[in-house]
Amino acid sequence: MKINTQKKAVGRIGSKVDGYALTWRLPVIFWQLLFFVGPLLFTIAMTFFLVKNYRMTEAFEMKNWVKMMGKGYFWDSYFLTIGLASLATVVASCLAFPAAYALAFKVSENTRRWAIFFLIIPFFTSYLVRTFSWYVILAESGVVNNVLGWVGLGPYTMLNTKFGTMVGYMTLTLPLVIILQTLPIANVDRRLVEAAQNLGANGFWTIVKVIIPSARVGLIIGAVFCFILSFGDFVSPYYLGGSKPPTLPIMIIDTTKSGQQWPRAAVVAVIMMVTLMVVAFASIKYAYRKKS
Repeated sequence: MKINTQKKAVGRIGSKVDGYALTWRLPVIFWQLLFFVGPLLFTIAMTFFLVKNYRMTEAFEMKNWVKMMGKGYFWDSYFLTIGLASLATVVASCLAFPAAYALAFKVSENTRRWAIFFLIIPFFTSYLVRTFSWYVILAESGVVNNVLGWVGLGPYTMLNTKFGTMVGYMTLTLPLVIILQTLPIANVDRRLVEAAQNLGANGFWTIVKVIIPSARVGLIIGAVFCFILSFGDFVSPYYLGGSKPPTLPIMIIDTTKSGQQWPRAAVVAVIMMVTLMVVAFASIKYAYRKKS
């Protein structure tokens, strides 16, 4: 009898805890339903609409999917967007790692805090404004070509190229990737580093065998954020890359301008979201995979 009473008391406590936790989760759940799940479902439904006389009409037909998936230019833009985002991810990760390593191991904790603060400051200004500032720097008569001209080089065409697009991607993602890499690297157990050095490992192999595996989750999350931001960015490929050939975000704009084809643009948006979800879930699964 006493045991049953204790079980009921524990059950009541558990239900109270669950209800309390659920209460605090409700705002997040409501936010996700209102601003993510709802628009996502509406976008998916829109892909089956038809445009007649420049007006959307409800329907359930696959014409928009067949139209977009059957066009070669769509797949060209799709693989171009994935390629540029993947390249930006590799470049940003490689550029960020030395900076993150220096902030984690070579400077004081106070200096690291200030460095992270200064890395956050660029996000206080509009990304569009920061992108336009590169016009002055990368133009044929801009700062970079003038400096190169002093040593007899150039001028080089850097705007309206993939190089310009990549510069814009770095402007958007590099500070964030440095921050996301610094935090896990700074939390690496120093005793593991000292043990590797005592066993004769030089700096390079200590990084490869100890630091990177220990900070793997943070490094992968930083790379995923870089890929997501680059994959969905419209500003850099449009204003710095010249928009030709178009990436998928540019194709969405062009499609909506072409006969108000919002349903076909929705097809592109859904494919982009599915791609990002696959990449994100696969990367996170790999990041948290247990070592065999």
